[in-house]
Amino acid sequence: MIQFPKRFAVPALVGASALLLAACSSGGDTEATDSAAPTTDTEAGADLPDSLTLALVPSDDVEQITTDGEALAAALSDEIGIPVEVFVPDSYNAVVVALQTGQADIGFLGPIAMWQAHEEAGAEIVLQAVRYGSSEYVGQWFTNDPDTYCLDDVTTEADDEGINYSYCNGATGYSGPQGEDALALVPADASIAWVDATSASGYYFPATQLSGLLGIEDPITGFPNGTFAGGHPQAVQAVYDGDATIGLSYNDARGNLAEEFSDVGEQVVVFAYTENIPNDGVVLNGELSADAQQTLTDALLALAGTDEGLAALDAVYEIEGLEAANLGAFEGIVASTYANFGSE
Repeated sequence: MIQFPKRFAVPALVGASALLLAACSSGGDTEATDSAAPTTDTEAGADLPDSLTLALVPSDDVEQITTDGEALAAALSDEIGIPVEVFVPDSYNAVVVALQTGQADIGFLGPIAMWQAHEEAGAEIVLQAVRYGSSEYVGQWFTNDPDTYCLDDVTTEADDEGINYSYCNGATGYSGPQGEDALALVPADASIAWVDATSASGYYFPATQLSGLLGIEDPITGFPNGTFAGGHPQAVQAVYDGDATIGLSYNDARGNLAEEFSDVGEQVVVFAYTENIPNDGVVLNGELSADAQQTLTDALLALAGTDEGLAALDAVYEIEGLEAANLGAFEGIVASTYANFGSE
């Protein structure tokens, strides 16, 4: 069955406007967010602030994410009994900055930024999103030149709508790594459509893969004809149009173009997968007490078990469920990936 999860790239930490962050403080000013802020004892016995700020990355239209986020915040507020405000900045970076400065309490982030928030802001990684029954996904390598990069026969599968999608080198089933032998065939002058320098599946993880397999420390200089397409569908489009021979994306971003280009799944052939990547998820401000963190974690899990909460999660990020974060994956592959290709 073809899977079309929605993904968002997560950039490295950079400075954000102090005025923007101050306007999003859960207490209305900077001092109201420090550890001395008034707290409320909930029925669960946890010390929670009088209000909380839920930070959401703008994976889509900011206005729509804000509207959907407010429904999620209202559901969470009902669950824990205190007000929850929503913070949706106009840049991804500001979410991590807000956690770092104590102006956000809960953050929904992609895997690289989750680890970054843990390392640089002291945030606690607590939950991962579930889609299609899994809390992991892969980055996919694809090409319009299967004769070169397919080491076995190309196979084709049809989705529920009758759209065909082609694969080779065992790169099907959505578990990686697969097809890595074919990566050795990629020449230094290959035209590669990366997604963005901040994308887990469209840059970080495939870059780590090339480093480990081929010893290429910097894919930008190692493949000088590579370009950043700016998004997952754009990378697919570049390969479909012939502007690049190879592209990267999450699995399976080809579905974003299938309505407009019904043959995209056949013309753009997936030939390799990265390692499995933890899904995006939830981090909590490390300044919250252990009891408060547990209360919020339990509340979010409880929300994911209700129709109202699940509808809100789905509206925001197409989340079908939440589960405890696989910290081993973050401490292993995500940490090493961030160490190799994260910001200075």
